[in-house]
Amino acid sequence: MNVTIFGSGYVGLVTGTCLAEMGNDVVCVDVDQRKIEMLERGEIPIYEPGLESMVHENTAAGRLRFTTDIADGVAHGLFQFIAVGTPPDEDGSADLQYVLAVARSIGEHMEDYKVIIDKSTVPVGTADRVREAVSETLTRRGAEVEFDVVSNPEFLKEGAAIDDFMKPDRVIVGTDNPRTTELLRALYAPFNRNHDRLIAMDIRSAELTKYAANAMLATKISFMNELSNLADRLGADIEAVRNGIGSDPRIGYSFIYPGAGYGGSCFPKDVKALERTARDVGYEAELLSAVEAVNDRQKSVLFNKLHAHFGGALAGKTIALWGLAFKPNTDDMREAPARVLMESLWQAGARVRAFDPEAMEETHRIYGDRDDLELVEGPEAALEGADALVVITEWHPFRSPDFALVKEHLKQPVVFDGRNIYDPDYMAGQGFTYYAIGRPPVGDAVTDRRAG
Repeated sequence: MNVTIFGSGYVGLVTGTCLAEMGNDVVCVDVDQRKIEMLERGEIPIYEPGLESMVHENTAAGRLRFTTDIADGVAHGLFQFIAVGTPPDEDGSADLQYVLAVARSIGEHMEDYKVIIDKSTVPVGTADRVREAVSETLTRRGAEVEFDVVSNPEFLKEGAAIDDFMKPDRVIVGTDNPRTTELLRALYAPFNRNHDRLIAMDIRSAELTKYAANAMLATKISFMNELSNLADRLGADIEAVRNGIGSDPRIGYSFIYPGAGYGGSCFPKDVKALERTARDVGYEAELLSAVEAVNDRQKSVLFNKLHAHFGGALAGKTIALWGLAFKPNTDDMREAPARVLMESLWQAGARVRAFDPEAMEETHRIYGDRDDLELVEGPEAALEGADALVVITEWHPFRSPDFALVKEHLKQPVVFDGRNIYDPDYMAGQGFTYYAIGRPPVGDAVTDRRAG
């Protein structure tokens, strides 16, 4: 099938590449000439495991190409995917200017029937606005061309997006026309061979489903972080609590890991947007407000632990930081807890020496050259002469380090674990003072402070 993808960012590039992998003829359109030139050279503007090789293979096979020519893109595809950004506006609502600009461009150039598909994460009612934008443009042209608008939200996890698309747990399709349901069913048939994963519903329900899914996952994370702060004050171990409640099949173990807060391009933006949508229809979504507030507060937990350990005397200290991206297997720094920690440390007069397997270039792009930030080439280099180590992103290489080497390089054997990946008893046995999230701290320094 002929498919056009508007937007060659994270969602658009993954969607287009995976559809090409299944034999479709895909054109990705983007107004960013530099990005298109990069893609045509085989350079991938984002980090996503497995994506680069798949792009190269499908480009070489002639199934995937990139262009800035909007008219070419509109003429090419029966399916016109809108996969452009919807950044948060100042009031927290999703900014739809790019979505509607694409809709008008499609209306300007279309000459035959098109299925226009909202792939971007958009508020309820966006399909109506897209339909209106296309219709108004066609009317100005004096053209009568049939089209349908579909909601087909993405459910891609950064770091696992290829698997999520190729082996989806569900494909949500919101339509108001049975014909378009069948067309989408045919497009997604190669991904449904094991069993039918396509769930058809009305358009507004499909639009709400995407926000509801992300809000639910964010709620689980904030709930566990709330409990971890309570465990800290009660002397309980949140990991024992997690195992205890996760064994209940009604709760399960997914997304109940306490930590330093969630980040990325989806959860923070989508929770705010859904909260704003609720206000727009006269409903106060108090739970969503709390989820957001808890997460904002959680991003300061590690700094507060560092501040307490050093008695507020952080000026002149050097803190080693393992992890910068908001999660493993991505270079995405948007809303990353590491940013809140670093900025708090700098304000307190401390220096940061940091390493991340993929996010170093992005960190430098955001912060530039600073005297109080040193980006180093490996985890061991970050430790050299540091006063403490903070683990904030649970990359695999950080899960089982050489602790003797860690202890040797640090000025003091102090570790702050923002993802609870180490065992407290083991850390104490290795001679570390160890702080985690929602777990009783261990080590000589902790004992001495309590005795004092």
